[in-house]
Amino acid sequence: MKQRKVPLRKCVACQEMMPKRELIRIVRTPEEEILIDLKGKQSGRGAYLCGKLSCFKLAKKSKALDRALKSSVSSEIYDRLESDFVKVEDEFIQNQQAMTDDLDE
Repeated sequence: MKQRKVPLRKCVACQEMMPKRELIRIVRTPEEEILIDLKGKQSGRGAYLCGKLSCFKLAKKSKALDRALKSSVSSEIYDRLESDFVKVEDEFIQNQQAMTDDLDE
């Protein structure tokens, strides 16, 4: 059977290339709303971050999301994203572990 190609994306903070499923997508919707897209299917311009809080803080400090989303991201939005990021980080890690368990079987 032919090996399937794994799509790679780059974390906007640490610049590390990783499989798309291992990153968290931040999206700017056509309505100019900025939010976390765990499914990776929402329409709009996307930027990817590692599942680490340290990468999110680095992106905030260096304004990497502003450049990646081609829109200015206010500090209120960064604060809201940071609280959302902490909430989804655990869920994201659990999903990753479940995927690796499925691959091991």
